[in-house]
Amino acid sequence: MTRETAVHRWQDGDRSVRQAPAERRPVLELVCDRILAELRRRLGGSFSSAELVDFYEAGTPWILPLAASLAPDAPWAWEATVADAAFHRYVRDAQDYAGGRLGG
Repeated sequence: MTRETAVHRWQDGDRSVRQAPAERRPVLELVCDRILAELRRRLGGSFSSAELVDFYEAGTPWILPLAASLAPDAPWAWEATVADAAFHRYVRDAQDYAGGRLGG
């Protein structure tokens, strides 16, 4: 997967979370925020968008159990789009991501 493809997928996930029905949004944001916190813990503060894509492609089996533990009665909050939203929010901190654009 190219960086551009990954970022587009992640943007779609973020848009999906932001446009979710109002009654679902708090749970979706909770799950997204916790996935984001876990990404920060696992990857640290200094990373490139390519490193994040590699991490994403290597698999994220820890996300489903995390989401299910946070929202056991809301399986719609376990969907991949929620994880994609978290990756989109995290990629904005990448060294080569400035102003919504991928660098070099």
